[in-house]
Amino acid sequence: NGDVVPKPRNLYDDNDRKMVQINAKAKHIIICAINFDDFNRISSCISAKEMWYELEVTYEGTNQVKEAKISMIVHEYEMFTMNENEDIKSMFSRFTNIINALQAL
Repeated sequence: NGDVVPKPRNLYDDNDRKMVQINAKAKHIIICAINFDDFNRISSCISAKEMWYELEVTYEGTNQVKEAKISMIVHEYEMFTMNENEDIKSMFSRFTNIINALQAL
């Protein structure tokens, strides 16, 4: 049924203790690198992986959101034309913004 049963600490072997230590270090690094609002968002997370996932969803969105962004920006790129009464400088600026958005993905 997918339930995870935590291993009792008294049954930890050396590898388990090492993994707990690595997780604690990773959590500490994440906490030191974020602001107060983000800390409040992830403070209830148990593992560094869970913290990272919460931050990733917050700042990058879910895979569906990412796919929608990609689709929208690609569409902008494909439909790009110079607007009527637009000078070259502003057209190039719009084009550069689209290209930068694509590269950021």
